[in-house]
Amino acid sequence: MKPKNFCGRTRREFMWQAGGGFAGTALAGLMGNQFFASQAVAADDETAWENPLAAKASHFAPKAKSIIFLFMYGGPSHIDTFDYKPKMTGMDNKMVDVKTFGRGGHKNQGRIVEPRWKFKQHGECGKWVSSLFPNVAKHVDDIAFIHSMTADSPIHGSAMLQMNSGEILSGSPCLGSWVNYGLGTENQNLPGFVVMLDKRGGPISGPKNWSAGYMPASFQATQLRSKGTPILNLSPNQIEKLTQRKMIDVIQQYNQDHYINRGDNTNLAARIASYELAYKMQASAPEAVDLNQESEETKKLYGLEHPQAGYFGKQCLLARRMVERGVRFVQIYSGGNHNDANWDAHGDLKQNHDLHAMETDQPIAALLEDLKRRGLFEETLVVWGGEFGRQPTAEYAKGTGRDHNAYGFTMWMAGGGIKGGISVGKTDELGSRAVEDRFHVRRIHATILNQMGIDCDRLSYFFGGLDRKLVGVEGSTPIPQLIS
Repeated sequence: MKPKNFCGRTRREFMWQAGGGFAGTALAGLMGNQFFASQAVAADDETAWENPLAAKASHFAPKAKSIIFLFMYGGPSHIDTFDYKPKMTGMDNKMVDVKTFGRGGHKNQGRIVEPRWKFKQHGECGKWVSSLFPNVAKHVDDIAFIHSMTADSPIHGSAMLQMNSGEILSGSPCLGSWVNYGLGTENQNLPGFVVMLDKRGGPISGPKNWSAGYMPASFQATQLRSKGTPILNLSPNQIEKLTQRKMIDVIQQYNQDHYINRGDNTNLAARIASYELAYKMQASAPEAVDLNQESEETKKLYGLEHPQAGYFGKQCLLARRMVERGVRFVQIYSGGNHNDANWDAHGDLKQNHDLHAMETDQPIAALLEDLKRRGLFEETLVVWGGEFGRQPTAEYAKGTGRDHNAYGFTMWMAGGGIKGGISVGKTDELGSRAVEDRFHVRRIHATILNQMGIDCDRLSYFFGGLDRKLVGVEGSTPIPQLIS
Protein backbone atom coordinates (compact mmCIF):
# COMPACT_ATOMS: atom_id res chain seq x y z
CA MET A 1 0.00 0.00 0.00
CA LYS A 2 1.31 3.44 -0.90
CA PRO A 3 2.24 5.47 2.25
CA LYS A 4 -0.20 8.27 3.06
CA ASN A 5 0.99 11.69 1.92
CA PHE A 6 1.49 14.49 4.52
CA CYS A 7 1.68 17.94 2.87
CA GLY A 8 3.28 16.51 -0.23
CA ARG A 9 5.60 14.16 1.72
CA THR A 10 5.34 10.47 2.48
CA ARG A 11 4.72 9.26 6.02
CA ARG A 12 8.16 7.63 6.03
CA GLU A 13 9.83 10.91 4.98
CA PHE A 14 7.90 12.88 7.60
CA MET A 15 9.01 10.52 10.38
CA TRP A 16 12.62 10.64 9.14
CA GLN A 17 12.75 14.42 9.16
CA ALA A 18 10.89 14.98 12.41
CA GLY A 19 12.68 12.26 14.33
CA GLY A 20 16.06 13.10 12.89
CA GLY A 21 15.59 16.80 13.55
CA PHE A 22 14.63 16.70 17.23
CA ALA A 23 16.86 13.77 18.03
CA GLY A 24 19.72 15.46 16.21
CA THR A 25 19.32 18.57 18.36
CA ALA A 26 19.64 16.53 21.54
CA LEU A 27 22.53 14.54 20.09
CA ALA A 28 24.36 17.74 19.14
CA GLY A 29 24.21 18.89 22.75
CA LEU A 30 25.71 15.60 23.90
CA MET A 31 28.40 15.47 21.24
CA GLY A 32 29.66 19.07 21.64
CA ASN A 33 29.89 22.11 19.39
CA GLN A 34 32.10 20.48 16.77
CA PHE A 35 29.68 17.61 16.06
CA PHE A 36 28.11 19.10 12.93
CA ALA A 37 31.35 20.61 11.72
CA SER A 38 32.94 17.18 11.77
CA GLN A 39 30.14 15.83 9.57
CA ALA A 40 30.35 18.59 6.98
CA VAL A 41 32.62 19.01 4.02
CA ALA A 42 33.61 21.89 1.76
CA ALA A 43 32.10 22.65 -1.62
CA ASP A 44 34.18 19.94 -3.34
CA ASP A 45 32.31 17.36 -1.18
CA GLU A 46 35.66 15.93 -0.02
CA THR A 47 37.72 18.48 1.92
CA ALA A 48 36.85 18.79 5.61
CA TRP A 49 34.95 21.98 6.42
CA GLU A 50 36.87 24.57 8.43
CA ASN A 51 35.56 27.49 10.46
CA PRO A 52 36.41 30.63 8.39
CA LEU A 53 37.23 32.51 11.59
CA ALA A 54 39.62 29.89 12.96
CA ALA A 55 43.02 31.41 13.77
CA LYS A 56 45.41 31.26 10.80
CA ALA A 57 49.16 31.65 10.48
CA SER A 58 50.44 35.05 9.30
CA HIS A 59 52.79 35.41 6.31
CA PHE A 60 55.61 36.47 8.62
CA ALA A 61 56.13 37.31 12.28
CA PRO A 62 53.62 40.04 13.23
CA LYS A 63 54.35 43.09 15.36
CA ALA A 64 50.69 43.55 16.31
CA LYS A 65 47.86 41.19 17.25
CA SER A 66 44.96 43.65 17.18
CA ILE A 67 43.96 46.99 15.64
CA ILE A 68 41.94 49.86 17.09
CA PHE A 69 40.95 52.32 14.36
CA LEU A 70 39.75 55.68 15.74
CA PHE A 71 37.80 57.08 12.79
CA MET A 72 37.19 60.84 12.95
CA TYR A 73 34.22 60.96 10.60
CA GLY A 74 33.76 64.19 8.64
CA GLY A 75 37.40 65.09 8.07
CA PRO A 76 39.28 66.83 10.92
CA SER A 77 41.38 69.81 9.92
CA HIS A 78 45.05 68.79 9.88
CA ILE A 79 46.26 72.40 9.96
CA ASP A 80 44.27 73.02 13.17
CA THR A 81 45.39 69.87 14.97
CA PHE A 82 48.78 68.28 14.21
CA ASP A 83 50.14 69.93 11.02
CA TYR A 84 51.61 73.23 12.23
CA LYS A 85 51.67 76.05 9.63
CA PRO A 86 53.32 79.12 11.26
CA LYS A 87 53.28 81.09 7.98
CA MET A 88 49.49 81.28 8.17
CA THR A 89 49.72 83.44 11.30
CA GLY A 90 48.54 86.95 10.45
CA MET A 91 47.01 85.91 7.11
CA ASP A 92 43.39 85.73 8.28
CA ASN A 93 40.93 86.74 5.51
CA LYS A 94 43.73 87.39 3.03
CA MET A 95 42.97 86.30 -0.55
CA VAL A 96 45.63 83.99 -2.00
CA ASP A 97 46.18 81.97 -5.14
CA VAL A 98 45.76 78.35 -4.10
CA LYS A 99 44.26 75.43 -5.97
CA THR A 100 41.67 73.54 -3.97
CA PHE A 101 39.12 70.84 -4.70
CA GLY A 102 36.32 69.98 -2.29
CA ARG A 103 32.56 69.94 -2.02
CA GLY A 104 32.49 73.36 -3.67
CA GLY A 105 34.38 72.12 -6.73
CA HIS A 106 37.69 73.29 -8.18
CA LYS A 107 38.94 76.74 -7.14
CA ASN A 108 42.11 78.68 -7.90
CA GLN A 109 41.73 81.34 -5.21
CA GLY A 110 40.55 81.47 -1.66
CA ARG A 111 40.27 83.46 1.58
CA ILE A 112 42.67 82.26 4.26
CA VAL A 113 41.17 81.04 7.55
CA GLU A 114 43.95 81.34 10.10
CA PRO A 115 44.08 78.46 12.64
CA ARG A 116 41.97 79.30 15.70
CA TRP A 117 44.13 77.40 18.19
CA LYS A 118 47.64 77.94 19.46
CA PHE A 119 50.36 75.36 18.83
CA LYS A 120 53.02 74.29 21.32
CA GLN A 121 55.88 71.81 21.20
CA HIS A 122 55.56 68.61 23.22
CA GLY A 123 57.63 65.61 24.21
CA GLU A 124 61.28 64.86 23.59
CA CYS A 125 60.60 64.90 19.86
CA GLY A 126 59.35 68.51 20.06
CA LYS A 127 56.18 67.79 18.09
CA TRP A 128 53.93 70.82 17.50
CA VAL A 129 50.33 70.11 18.59
CA SER A 130 47.42 72.55 18.86
CA SER A 131 45.56 73.26 22.08
CA LEU A 132 42.70 71.13 20.77
CA PHE A 133 44.51 67.98 21.94
CA PRO A 134 46.34 68.74 25.23
CA ASN A 135 46.05 65.15 26.48
CA VAL A 136 47.05 63.40 23.26
CA ALA A 137 49.97 65.84 23.10
CA LYS A 138 51.45 64.13 26.17
CA HIS A 139 51.93 60.96 24.11
CA VAL A 140 53.61 62.34 21.00
CA ASP A 141 56.81 60.39 21.71
CA ASP A 142 54.76 57.23 21.14
CA ILE A 143 53.06 58.45 17.96
CA ALA A 144 54.07 58.47 14.29
CA PHE A 145 52.38 61.29 12.33
CA ILE A 146 51.82 61.00 8.57
CA HIS A 147 51.31 64.52 7.20
CA SER A 148 51.11 63.74 3.49
CA MET A 149 48.11 61.47 3.08
CA THR A 150 46.14 61.59 -0.17
CA ALA A 151 42.84 60.06 -1.28
CA ASP A 152 40.93 59.86 -4.56
CA SER A 153 37.69 61.59 -3.57
CA PRO A 154 36.79 64.81 -1.73
CA ILE A 155 33.22 63.55 -1.11
CA HIS A 156 32.38 61.94 2.24
CA GLY A 157 30.64 58.76 1.07
CA SER A 158 33.21 57.62 -1.46
CA ALA A 159 36.18 58.86 0.59
CA MET A 160 34.99 56.90 3.62
CA LEU A 161 34.55 53.79 1.54
CA GLN A 162 38.09 54.13 0.23
CA MET A 163 39.54 54.62 3.70
CA ASN A 164 37.65 51.58 4.93
CA SER A 165 37.71 49.25 1.91
CA GLY A 166 40.30 50.60 -0.50
CA GLU A 167 37.65 51.40 -3.13
CA ILE A 168 35.54 54.51 -3.72
CA LEU A 169 32.63 52.33 -4.86
CA SER A 170 30.61 50.10 -2.55
CA GLY A 171 30.67 46.32 -2.59
CA SER A 172 34.21 45.57 -1.40
CA PRO A 173 35.20 44.08 1.97
CA CYS A 174 36.40 46.58 4.55
CA LEU A 175 39.77 46.54 6.28
CA GLY A 176 38.48 44.68 9.34
CA SER A 177 37.01 41.96 7.12
CA TRP A 178 40.32 41.54 5.29
CA VAL A 179 42.20 41.21 8.59
CA ASN A 180 39.81 38.56 9.89
CA TYR A 181 39.80 36.74 6.55
CA GLY A 182 43.59 36.64 6.56
CA LEU A 183 44.18 35.82 10.23
CA GLY A 184 40.95 34.57 11.76
CA THR A 185 40.29 35.41 15.37
CA GLU A 186 41.98 34.18 18.54
CA ASN A 187 38.78 34.25 20.60
CA GLN A 188 36.09 32.00 19.13
CA ASN A 189 33.57 33.23 21.72
CA LEU A 190 33.58 36.88 20.57
CA PRO A 191 33.32 38.54 17.16
CA GLY A 192 36.61 39.02 15.35
CA PHE A 193 35.54 42.46 14.12
CA VAL A 194 33.64 45.04 16.20
CA VAL A 195 32.40 48.52 15.25
CA MET A 196 31.09 51.23 17.59
CA LEU A 197 29.19 54.24 16.25
CA ASP A 198 28.75 57.78 17.50
CA LYS A 199 25.76 58.46 19.74
CA ARG A 200 24.38 60.80 17.04
CA GLY A 201 24.18 57.98 14.49
CA GLY A 202 26.20 56.27 11.82
CA PRO A 203 28.23 57.80 8.99
CA ILE A 204 26.72 59.00 5.74
CA SER A 205 27.52 55.86 3.71
CA GLY A 206 26.35 53.59 6.52
CA PRO A 207 27.01 49.86 6.99
CA LYS A 208 28.94 49.66 3.72
CA ASN A 209 31.89 50.88 5.79
CA TRP A 210 31.96 47.74 7.94
CA SER A 211 30.58 45.28 5.41
CA ALA A 212 32.26 42.07 4.25
CA GLY A 213 31.38 42.97 0.66
CA TYR A 214 31.78 39.96 -1.62
CA MET A 215 33.19 37.85 1.22
CA PRO A 216 30.92 35.65 3.39
CA ALA A 217 28.93 37.54 6.01
CA SER A 218 30.94 35.85 8.77
CA PHE A 219 33.70 38.41 8.12
CA GLN A 220 31.56 41.54 8.57
CA ALA A 221 31.55 43.61 11.76
CA THR A 222 29.36 43.13 14.80
CA GLN A 223 27.98 46.45 16.00
CA LEU A 224 28.64 47.08 19.69
CA ARG A 225 26.50 49.73 21.38
CA SER A 226 27.78 51.89 24.24
CA LYS A 227 24.34 52.62 25.65
CA GLY A 228 21.69 50.08 26.56
CA THR A 229 22.18 46.49 25.44
CA PRO A 230 25.73 46.31 23.96
CA ILE A 231 24.86 43.60 21.41
CA LEU A 232 21.25 43.32 20.28
CA ASN A 233 19.40 39.99 20.40
CA LEU A 234 21.92 38.51 22.84
CA SER A 235 19.87 37.99 25.98
CA PRO A 236 19.68 34.33 27.07
CA ASN A 237 15.95 34.06 26.27
CA GLN A 238 16.35 35.64 22.84
CA ILE A 239 19.34 33.46 21.97
CA GLU A 240 17.66 30.29 23.22
CA LYS A 241 14.45 30.91 21.28
CA LEU A 242 16.27 32.03 18.15
CA THR A 243 18.85 29.29 17.98
CA GLN A 244 16.62 26.41 19.02
CA ARG A 245 14.10 27.32 16.36
CA LYS A 246 16.76 27.92 13.72
CA MET A 247 18.75 24.84 14.70
CA ILE A 248 15.73 22.60 14.20
CA ASP A 249 15.00 24.26 10.84
CA VAL A 250 18.60 23.79 9.72
CA ILE A 251 18.77 20.15 10.83
CA GLN A 252 15.47 19.33 9.15
CA GLN A 253 16.69 20.99 5.97
CA TYR A 254 19.90 18.99 6.22
CA ASN A 255 17.95 15.76 6.62
CA GLN A 256 15.89 16.62 3.58
CA ASP A 257 18.98 17.51 1.56
CA HIS A 258 20.70 14.32 2.67
CA TYR A 259 17.60 12.24 1.92
CA ILE A 260 17.50 13.40 -1.69
CA ASN A 261 21.33 13.39 -2.00
CA ARG A 262 21.77 17.12 -2.57
CA GLY A 263 24.77 17.17 -0.23
CA ASP A 264 24.45 20.86 0.79
CA ASN A 265 26.92 20.34 3.64
CA THR A 266 28.95 23.55 3.33
CA ASN A 267 25.92 25.80 3.86
CA LEU A 268 24.81 23.64 6.79
CA ALA A 269 28.19 23.92 8.51
CA ALA A 270 28.35 27.70 8.10
CA ARG A 271 24.84 28.18 9.43
CA ILE A 272 25.42 25.85 12.38
CA ALA A 273 28.68 27.71 13.16
CA SER A 274 26.83 31.04 13.31
CA TYR A 275 24.41 29.66 15.89
CA GLU A 276 27.29 28.13 17.86
CA LEU A 277 28.89 31.59 18.00
CA ALA A 278 25.60 33.05 19.23
CA TYR A 279 25.54 30.57 22.11
CA LYS A 280 29.17 31.26 22.94
CA MET A 281 28.65 35.03 22.85
CA GLN A 282 25.74 34.65 25.26
CA ALA A 283 28.27 33.59 27.89
CA SER A 284 31.30 35.66 26.87
CA ALA A 285 29.96 38.99 25.63
CA PRO A 286 28.26 40.16 28.86
CA GLU A 287 31.53 39.74 30.78
CA ALA A 288 33.55 41.47 28.06
CA VAL A 289 31.37 44.59 28.12
CA ASP A 290 30.87 44.76 31.89
CA LEU A 291 32.67 47.96 32.88
CA ASN A 292 31.79 47.41 36.54
CA GLN A 293 34.84 45.17 36.63
CA GLU A 294 37.04 48.21 36.03
CA SER A 295 38.50 50.25 38.88
CA GLU A 296 37.22 53.74 39.64
CA GLU A 297 40.67 55.06 38.74
CA THR A 298 40.39 53.52 35.25
CA LYS A 299 36.90 54.91 34.72
CA LYS A 300 38.14 58.35 35.73
CA LEU A 301 41.13 58.02 33.42
CA TYR A 302 38.83 57.52 30.43
CA GLY A 303 36.52 60.33 31.56
CA LEU A 304 33.38 58.20 31.87
CA GLU A 305 31.71 60.83 34.06
CA HIS A 306 32.66 63.70 31.76
CA PRO A 307 29.51 65.16 30.11
CA GLN A 308 31.18 65.44 26.70
CA ALA A 309 33.93 62.79 26.75
CA GLY A 310 32.04 60.05 28.61
CA TYR A 311 30.47 58.35 25.61
CA PHE A 312 33.64 58.09 23.53
CA GLY A 313 35.56 57.25 26.71
CA LYS A 314 33.33 54.23 27.29
CA GLN A 315 33.90 53.13 23.71
CA CYS A 316 37.68 53.39 24.07
CA LEU A 317 37.56 51.39 27.30
CA LEU A 318 35.41 48.75 25.62
CA ALA A 319 37.94 48.65 22.77
CA ARG A 320 40.73 47.92 25.24
CA ARG A 321 38.67 45.13 26.78
CA MET A 322 37.96 43.70 23.33
CA VAL A 323 41.59 43.52 22.19
CA GLU A 324 42.54 42.22 25.63
CA ARG A 325 40.27 39.26 24.88
CA GLY A 326 41.63 38.55 21.43
CA VAL A 327 39.32 40.57 19.15
CA ARG A 328 41.32 41.36 15.99
CA PHE A 329 39.82 44.63 14.80
CA VAL A 330 37.87 47.34 16.63
CA GLN A 331 36.71 50.51 14.91
CA ILE A 332 35.25 53.48 16.80
CA TYR A 333 33.54 56.40 15.04
CA SER A 334 33.78 59.93 16.40
CA GLY A 335 31.05 61.91 14.70
CA GLY A 336 27.75 60.73 13.29
CA ASN A 337 24.85 61.80 11.17
CA HIS A 338 25.88 64.81 9.05
CA ASN A 339 27.30 68.35 9.12
CA ASP A 340 28.23 69.62 12.62
CA ALA A 341 27.24 66.31 14.22
CA ASN A 342 30.68 65.23 12.99
CA TRP A 343 34.04 66.85 12.10
CA ASP A 344 32.62 68.32 8.85
CA ALA A 345 33.34 71.98 9.65
CA HIS A 346 31.73 73.91 6.80
CA GLY A 347 30.28 76.62 9.07
CA ASP A 348 31.84 77.57 12.40
CA LEU A 349 35.21 75.82 12.50
CA LYS A 350 35.96 76.65 16.12
CA GLN A 351 32.64 75.54 17.53
CA ASN A 352 32.77 72.32 15.53
CA HIS A 353 36.32 71.26 16.39
CA ASP A 354 36.12 72.41 20.02
CA LEU A 355 33.19 70.04 20.51
CA HIS A 356 34.62 66.95 18.83
CA ALA A 357 38.12 67.37 20.21
CA MET A 358 36.71 67.74 23.73
CA GLU A 359 34.78 64.49 23.23
CA THR A 360 37.80 62.51 22.08
CA ASP A 361 41.04 63.99 23.49
CA GLN A 362 40.93 62.54 27.01
CA PRO A 363 39.63 59.09 25.97
CA ILE A 364 42.28 58.66 23.25
CA ALA A 365 45.08 59.65 25.63
CA ALA A 366 43.64 57.28 28.24
CA LEU A 367 43.55 54.44 25.72
CA LEU A 368 47.24 54.90 24.87
CA GLU A 369 48.20 55.08 28.55
CA ASP A 370 46.05 52.11 29.54
CA LEU A 371 47.41 49.92 26.74
CA LYS A 372 50.96 50.71 27.86
CA ARG A 373 50.45 49.96 31.52
CA ARG A 374 48.72 46.66 30.72
CA GLY A 375 51.48 45.51 28.37
CA LEU A 376 49.18 45.69 25.33
CA PHE A 377 50.66 48.72 23.57
CA GLU A 378 53.34 46.90 21.59
CA GLU A 379 50.87 44.33 20.31
CA THR A 380 47.98 46.72 19.59
CA LEU A 381 48.10 49.06 16.58
CA VAL A 382 46.15 52.29 17.16
CA VAL A 383 45.21 54.29 14.04
CA TRP A 384 43.72 57.82 14.07
CA GLY A 385 42.30 59.75 11.13
CA GLY A 386 39.30 60.69 9.01
CA GLU A 387 38.41 60.25 5.37
CA PHE A 388 40.32 63.45 4.44
CA GLY A 389 41.39 66.83 5.85
CA ARG A 390 40.31 70.45 5.39
CA GLN A 391 41.33 73.31 3.11
CA PRO A 392 43.38 76.31 4.34
CA THR A 393 40.82 78.64 2.77
CA ALA A 394 37.19 79.41 3.62
CA GLU A 395 34.46 77.64 1.73
CA TYR A 396 32.10 80.63 1.73
CA ALA A 397 32.46 84.40 1.38
CA LYS A 398 31.87 84.77 5.12
CA GLY A 399 32.58 82.55 8.09
CA THR A 400 35.39 80.23 9.12
CA GLY A 401 34.24 76.91 7.63
CA ARG A 402 36.73 74.88 5.62
CA ASP A 403 35.97 72.68 2.62
CA HIS A 404 37.14 69.07 2.15
CA ASN A 405 40.77 68.34 1.28
CA ALA A 406 41.80 64.98 -0.17
CA TYR A 407 45.07 66.37 -1.61
CA GLY A 408 46.95 66.41 1.68
CA PHE A 409 45.94 65.53 5.25
CA THR A 410 47.19 63.95 8.47
CA MET A 411 46.78 60.55 10.08
CA TRP A 412 48.73 58.97 12.92
CA MET A 413 49.63 55.54 14.25
CA ALA A 414 50.90 54.30 17.59
CA GLY A 415 51.87 50.96 19.13
CA GLY A 416 52.03 47.67 17.24
CA GLY A 417 55.68 48.05 16.24
CA ILE A 418 55.32 51.63 14.96
CA LYS A 419 58.14 54.10 15.64
CA GLY A 420 57.17 56.82 18.08
CA GLY A 421 58.07 60.49 18.10
CA ILE A 422 58.38 60.89 14.33
CA SER A 423 56.63 62.80 11.55
CA VAL A 424 56.80 61.78 7.90
CA GLY A 425 55.72 63.64 4.79
CA LYS A 426 54.84 67.31 4.36
CA THR A 427 52.13 69.52 2.96
CA ASP A 428 52.85 72.94 1.48
CA GLU A 429 53.17 76.03 3.69
CA LEU A 430 49.37 76.46 3.72
CA GLY A 431 48.50 72.77 4.07
CA SER A 432 46.59 72.68 0.80
CA ARG A 433 48.31 69.60 -0.64
CA ALA A 434 51.02 67.02 0.05
CA VAL A 435 54.39 67.99 -1.46
CA GLU A 436 56.86 65.55 0.12
CA ASP A 437 56.56 61.76 0.43
CA ARG A 438 52.96 61.65 -0.73
CA PHE A 439 51.20 58.55 0.65
CA HIS A 440 47.98 57.21 -0.82
CA VAL A 441 45.37 55.48 1.36
CA ARG A 442 46.67 52.16 0.00
CA ARG A 443 49.98 52.79 1.78
CA ILE A 444 48.16 53.05 5.12
CA HIS A 445 46.37 49.77 4.42
CA ALA A 446 49.62 48.09 3.42
CA THR A 447 51.28 49.32 6.63
CA ILE A 448 48.43 48.08 8.83
CA LEU A 449 48.49 44.63 7.20
CA ASN A 450 52.28 44.52 7.46
CA GLN A 451 52.18 45.11 11.21
CA MET A 452 49.74 42.21 11.48
CA GLY A 453 52.18 39.95 9.65
CA ILE A 454 50.35 40.05 6.30
CA ASP A 455 51.88 40.72 2.88
CA CYS A 456 49.30 42.99 1.24
CA ASP A 457 50.13 41.63 -2.23
CA ARG A 458 49.69 38.00 -1.14
CA LEU A 459 46.36 38.49 0.64
CA SER A 460 43.67 37.92 -2.00
CA TYR A 461 40.12 36.65 -2.38
CA PHE A 462 38.87 35.11 -5.61
CA PHE A 463 35.67 36.80 -6.77
CA GLY A 464 34.18 37.58 -10.16
CA GLY A 465 37.00 35.81 -11.96
CA LEU A 466 39.73 37.87 -10.29
CA ASP A 467 42.04 37.58 -7.31
CA ARG A 468 40.83 40.66 -5.43
CA LYS A 469 43.07 42.55 -2.98
CA LEU A 470 42.53 45.28 -0.41
CA VAL A 471 45.30 47.30 -2.10
CA GLY A 472 43.94 46.76 -5.61
CA VAL A 473 45.50 45.22 -8.69
CA GLU A 474 48.31 47.79 -8.64
CA GLY A 475 49.43 46.62 -5.20
CA SER A 476 51.15 48.70 -2.56
CA THR A 477 53.96 48.77 0.00
CA PRO A 478 54.12 49.71 3.70
CA ILE A 479 55.46 53.11 4.73
CA PRO A 480 59.02 52.15 5.74
CA GLN A 481 59.71 55.22 7.91
CA LEU A 482 56.98 54.13 10.33
CA ILE A 483 58.18 50.61 11.04
CA SER A 484 60.53 50.01 13.96
